[in-house]
Amino acid sequence: MALARAEASPPAWEIGWALVAGVFGGIGIMALYHGLAIGRMGVVAPISGVLAAALPVALGIILQGVPGSARLAGMALALIAVVLVSQAGGGASRRDVGLGLLAGFGIAVFNVAVSRFSAGQVFAPLTITRASEGVLFGLIVLLGRRSWRLSRPILPLVVLVGALDMGGNALYILATQAGRLDVATILSSLYPVTTVILATLILRERIGGSHLLGVVLAIVAIVLIGAG
Repeated sequence: MALARAEASPPAWEIGWALVAGVFGGIGIMALYHGLAIGRMGVVAPISGVLAAALPVALGIILQGVPGSARLAGMALALIAVVLVSQAGGGASRRDVGLGLLAGFGIAVFNVAVSRFSAGQVFAPLTITRASEGVLFGLIVLLGRRSWRLSRPILPLVVLVGALDMGGNALYILATQAGRLDVATILSSLYPVTTVILATLILRERIGGSHLLGVVLAIVAIVLIGAG
């Protein structure tokens, strides 16, 4: 994709941001996926979403000023929605909370780092980010003496997750270059709403009243941010 778009080779400072994004993004995504696999999805995902949004939103307001009233109201409702959705999963264990916090911090740093890429630069620096993540994952597998083998039924899911994750990262980078960092981050931080809905429909995780309210507020938040 970088070659197809004729993107220039990233300068040294951009490579630095790409490496930071790779390391912290790798840590964040490992904590998130591990938490979703062994913990309560309705707890891990929302906690990570709130924390992943907080740091970039604060930085966006500092660098770009306070947004308009409609967007500001939408951003506030979005954060409230994610917090409410987190109540849908029932009681949270320390492990679930810890993994959610680690995931949120790692993803927050990733979100800030990739927003520093030059305008028009998407896939070239993202390639460096993914390569550094690959090195990180490889070291963890080697040091942990884990198996490299994946069962055949899992392979299509791995490819699907990789493609969707990469596509999401690229679209987020484009969003930060097209508009405000805080708006792009808030909208992308609503992913826990989708995660919890799917966990409810597919994994039959228990629903609470806050879940429905959170989903409604998320929709209102998107409308307000778009209108702003």
